[in-house]
Amino acid sequence: MSDGDLPPWIAFFTFSSVNTINVLIGCVMLGVASGLVGCFAFLRKRALIGDALAHAALPGVCVAFMLTGTKDPLIILVGAMISCWIGAFSVEWIVHNTRCKEDSALGMVLSVYFGVGMLLLSVIQQSGAASQSGLDHFLFGKAAALVARDVQVIGFVSVGILVVLFLGYKEFKLVSFDPDFAAVSGVPSKLIIATLATMVVLTVGIGLQTVGVVLIAALLITPAAAARYWTDNLRRMLILSGVFGGLSGAVGAYVSYLSPRMPTGPWIVVSVSTLFLLSLLFARKRGVLPRVIRAARSRRSTNRENILRTLYLLGERVGTWDDYHSIGELLQHRPMPAWRMARTLNSLERDGYVAETAQGLYGLTKKGRARAERLTRLHRLWEVYLTQRLELAPDHVHDDAEEIEHIITPELEARLMESLEHPTIDPHDRAIPGLIEGENHG
Repeated sequence: MSDGDLPPWIAFFTFSSVNTINVLIGCVMLGVASGLVGCFAFLRKRALIGDALAHAALPGVCVAFMLTGTKDPLIILVGAMISCWIGAFSVEWIVHNTRCKEDSALGMVLSVYFGVGMLLLSVIQQSGAASQSGLDHFLFGKAAALVARDVQVIGFVSVGILVVLFLGYKEFKLVSFDPDFAAVSGVPSKLIIATLATMVVLTVGIGLQTVGVVLIAALLITPAAAARYWTDNLRRMLILSGVFGGLSGAVGAYVSYLSPRMPTGPWIVVSVSTLFLLSLLFARKRGVLPRVIRAARSRRSTNRENILRTLYLLGERVGTWDDYHSIGELLQHRPMPAWRMARTLNSLERDGYVAETAQGLYGLTKKGRARAERLTRLHRLWEVYLTQRLELAPDHVHDDAEEIEHIITPELEARLMESLEHPTIDPHDRAIPGLIEGENHG
């Protein structure tokens, strides 16, 4: 059976060359390592440090090649690390010895070191050295050039990062979230921060040939940013970030296999950016669409409760809740678009809170009165609290109570009643209604 007789994803694993498998493994391991390390850089608000160090690595790559005349991945990694460390030290020195802020220092280091790297790269290209071919791939990356030795270096560094993160998880977590507490608790904060910086440097170093100095920062930070949308737990964030990074690496390698002219590095970044966009839109807690849906539900619930309380107040004025009212009358007391009022009343009728007459008038059912009475009680309790405890003027508490009445829980209601010694009159001398037997607190 030939390659063309099988689906592409099966052919990828069946007929791929050793070099293709090397690219896949290298990209996945790089993605996982970048995702894990990037979490701590992201949480410490040091996202730009990865970009600065990536650009600062280029002079080290060039100097390592000029001194040895070889593109051996281990030698290149050592050169890149030394250059990155000098760049990181330059940032710290500028911040602590000048009036420049960190973002200015990062910008200067990024541009100066990258300029020096480009200058050295031009010198190498003009030297005519036969072995310099392909050195410019460190700018934008060329994963297709990965060989077994490159994958071994990436794998060794990635496993080392995993081990260090596992062993120092508690310390890394503490320094990332509360560095001041870590310092007074006896945690060697400087050593932990230096270790995190070293892991960033190593990740940048092993990613240069795959995605290049221009794109490595995206692979370092984007998986962590995407994972942050899904969870507040650091352990789960690390797992998700590693999965996102590894998955984007696999997708980049697969697209390059399907279309050899497609560069792997940019496709890795496009893949992880797509994951970020999906997280931004659909993440359960922080995604844009779930938040829009929750806000719409909250508005609908608030409109329903406001209309119920309006019907209750109209009945309270005449001393009976058996009267029915037109939509126009309700709109005079509760301004909103007429279509929204009609739609909300229909929803309340379906749920058994209001009843409609043949003439199109609306009134409270027993269930609706119980719900409206509780909302009125919460509103007036909060007004009492604001006037008695915070000493606000009675004419300044209505709007706040209008908002808070929708979110007070039965537990908070009980505590308010106890704290205020079970008041019966609100600041406007209106009665605070009591509980009705069988009231629905939902």
